[in-house]
Amino acid sequence: MTDLTAEAPVLTTRDGKPLKASLARALRREKLRSLMLIAPLLVFIVVTFLAPIADMLFRSIDNRIVAETLPKTVVALAQWDETSGNLPDETVFQALHDDLLIAVEEKTHTRLGSRLNYEASGMSSLFRTTGRRVKRMEDGSYAEQFINADKDWGDVKTWQILKRFSPPYTAGYFLNAVDAQVTPDGIEMKPENQRLYLLLFARTMMLSLIITFSCLLFGYPIAYLLATLPLRYSNLLMILVLLPFWTSLLVRTSAWKVLLQQQGVINDALVWAGLVSNTDRLVLINNQTGTIIAMTHILMPFMILPLYSVMKTISPSYVRAAKSLGATDWTAFWRVYFPQTVPGIGAGAILVFILSIGYYITPELVGGTEGIFISNRIAYHISSSLNWGLAAALGVILLAMVLLLFYVYDRIVGIDNVKLG
Repeated sequence: MTDLTAEAPVLTTRDGKPLKASLARALRREKLRSLMLIAPLLVFIVVTFLAPIADMLFRSIDNRIVAETLPKTVVALAQWDETSGNLPDETVFQALHDDLLIAVEEKTHTRLGSRLNYEASGMSSLFRTTGRRVKRMEDGSYAEQFINADKDWGDVKTWQILKRFSPPYTAGYFLNAVDAQVTPDGIEMKPENQRLYLLLFARTMMLSLIITFSCLLFGYPIAYLLATLPLRYSNLLMILVLLPFWTSLLVRTSAWKVLLQQQGVINDALVWAGLVSNTDRLVLINNQTGTIIAMTHILMPFMILPLYSVMKTISPSYVRAAKSLGATDWTAFWRVYFPQTVPGIGAGAILVFILSIGYYITPELVGGTEGIFISNRIAYHISSSLNWGLAAALGVILLAMVLLLFYVYDRIVGIDNVKLG
């Protein structure tokens, strides 16, 4: 007998197919249509954001140039004990001769010298000098001929560097980025007078936090005025807040150089007012003070706008209700109004901190040697020293620090509580 309890599938009226299958097909078409709509944006993000980050991650460990330029030498050096204190045998010198002949023809030996010069000064000139003489070397004692071409080939340290950086991938860039180095005895910190990057990382974090706090301290009252003043006055004040966006960053920074220098407007005004003597003018530029002042002014709108957008949504009736129940002005503000502005504080703090941690134009112009950030060294290695591997490693560490701070911020405050209004 037919099971009367079994439910027959619901069919569509158009083609008689099961309704469930038709709905699933329609949902797939809808998802595919949505994917096609966002595909251009997705491609743009991959090309302009994810791909550069992936390239930076790879450059920070890439060291293939040594093995690609000196393949025979790398293989021969694998049998040499770098802790013995003796030079490699003749086989290694002959392999180096064969590799350099090809490298000189392809003009890659200078690139290799530049790469190894980041690890030990003098390697660049060593490969340039040897490259000019390697074609004149004759069959025989290659060790003697290489040492005659440049005495550094007779130094065990030169061969230790070659072997140490012969693997295709290296942690050397990251070690340099934290003021460490690889030695025959293992990983060690660099001498005190050569340590730079840990100080710059700490300074970058400290100054960025100070700048963020300064923007909050001065920006909160301005945002409050914008949200509470009558419309015609708040619009005028908003124009003044947005005015810096209409001026070039370079112009604003240059203006601060004029204002902050010892013979500048601020010092002249203080001397005229009798607050400081003419011989004891304040040093406000080429130090951390100049960086904090200039960057607080430049980044202030990024704190004010999120605060204003959140404050504008807070109903004044909350504060009036608190006062009607006996709360003082301060209690009503601190217990009722301020907690509602915390999401705006969080949004503004994140914006200002992320922007300040990556700034390099303003610290470069007004910070001097005491007020520069780690981003200034990254820009230097990209544009001047061309040590892209070290620049990438510094960038990766900076990115990791920011992500770690995001995680801590999320655990304490909660990213979900951040609002822009």
